[in-house]
Amino acid sequence: MKAAELRGMTLDQLEEELLKLKKEQFNLRFQAASGQLENTARVRQVRRDIARIKTIAREKRAGQAQKG
Repeated sequence: MKAAELRGMTLDQLEEELLKLKKEQFNLRFQAASGQLENTARVRQVRRDIARIKTIAREKRAGQAQKG
């Protein structure tokens, strides 16, 4: 997921996306542990997307704090 796409989302949308990715990360870890994981690169991709969402959400919250 691109950072530009994420910046266009609201904080609520970012939180929903974060929840979805965390569930996917759990499932990927479960698949890896049971030896059923086919796309190992997806684990890294999801982890980076989670970090990207957290960073952008933090930036948005900091921007709101400066305005208010």
